[in-house]
Amino acid sequence: MALEVVEICAGAGGQALGLHLAGFKHRLAFELDSNACSTLRENARLRNIEVSNPEHVEDGQWVVQGDVADPQIWTPDKFTGIDLLAGGVPCPPFTIAGKQLGATDERDLFAWAVEQVAVVKPRALLLENVRGLSMPRFRGYRQHVLDRLQELGYQAEWRLLHAAKFGVSQLRPRFVLVAMRPDDFAYFQWPEGSEERPPSVGETLRDLMAENGWEGVDDWVKKANDIAPTIVGGSKKHGGADLGPTRAKRAWAALGVDAYGVHDTAPPYSDKRPMTEYGPKLTCEMVARLQGWDHKEYKWTFTGPKTSRYRQIGNAFPPPVAKALGLAIGAALRHEGEKRQLETDRAHDLVYRALRAAGDFMTVEQIMAKADIQLTDPEIERRITLLSRDFEIAKVEQSTGDLAYKLVEFKAFVGQNDHLRHEYVRTKPQTIS
Repeated sequence: MALEVVEICAGAGGQALGLHLAGFKHRLAFELDSNACSTLRENARLRNIEVSNPEHVEDGQWVVQGDVADPQIWTPDKFTGIDLLAGGVPCPPFTIAGKQLGATDERDLFAWAVEQVAVVKPRALLLENVRGLSMPRFRGYRQHVLDRLQELGYQAEWRLLHAAKFGVSQLRPRFVLVAMRPDDFAYFQWPEGSEERPPSVGETLRDLMAENGWEGVDDWVKKANDIAPTIVGGSKKHGGADLGPTRAKRAWAALGVDAYGVHDTAPPYSDKRPMTEYGPKLTCEMVARLQGWDHKEYKWTFTGPKTSRYRQIGNAFPPPVAKALGLAIGAALRHEGEKRQLETDRAHDLVYRALRAAGDFMTVEQIMAKADIQLTDPEIERRITLLSRDFEIAKVEQSTGDLAYKLVEFKAFVGQNDHLRHEYVRTKPQTIS
């Protein structure tokens, strides 16, 4: 019997396709962007995604458009016991190129997604995000997630996976959270991928660059002799379709690619849009190839105007990485392979844990004693400052003159009816990506 998945923030289907190839059937998918919803529906119609209720494919009922955190959109208790709850919740709250607002970013849904486990009680949880979430800035956030899942009876781990190890011709690290009940998680093994170098950009795109008879393609392939930098779908707040910030554009230029936009066709170009000194531009089809959509196995259809198609592709989870994770999760749920000894305690932020366990005011000296760590006072205070970006931290001066700190509450949206996120989504849905 096939395993079933409910996917939130599904985007254009990179994760959906990978899970489909790993043997999962979709019960339901939620997505805010209308063009991405159309993409999902079209590819289900083409049978690139398998749906649990085939009768829902033609009328598109298996895809729900809207804010998944809206109670009128998402009723989690209808899916209690699903095999897998998966999603790629918004990245801007954690991206290194952004402000890293974390829990105070109105677009943040990571903590909310974790809270759905309390109702859905899935056999497994899979959430992916950008590498920024793995940085020291978010130690406390990650610890909160692990501790909360443990309270709900789940074992969880984070892992940074590199798409290039799964055959994707791109430098694309993704930070992944997997959680299961301990008796299932004991069989989970993180996919390791391969140490072999994936094909270069030139090797990957040669046929697409040559499809209009461009005479310079062989020289271009020689120059494009490395994998691509991270493809950036970009925020809906800013600009059109280009391949990323200044550093990324320099990396693309070294590969002979003009990163200042996306073209409609392969070269040679007309005089109205000539090739620049940097080289040819990529098309959406080329970007999809670099993102891991393997044209030899299947043809994926992206809907909407060019900028939307590019963003759908650029923000996607590479299908080969999603497939590897889906296979690993499926094997664990079937108790295949060797059972491992679980680590019972995963510590990402000992300062956070000390404050949380105490539930009262603590001095720096008391925090170090509770956490069993030796750090300088300024280092402890720096960590508390980082924590205060995601958690309310109360501070008092004791009679001795020492400062004491108390962890009050998590600032993140976890479903509160009065949270400012509701107004943000109502008035600025077009800026959420």
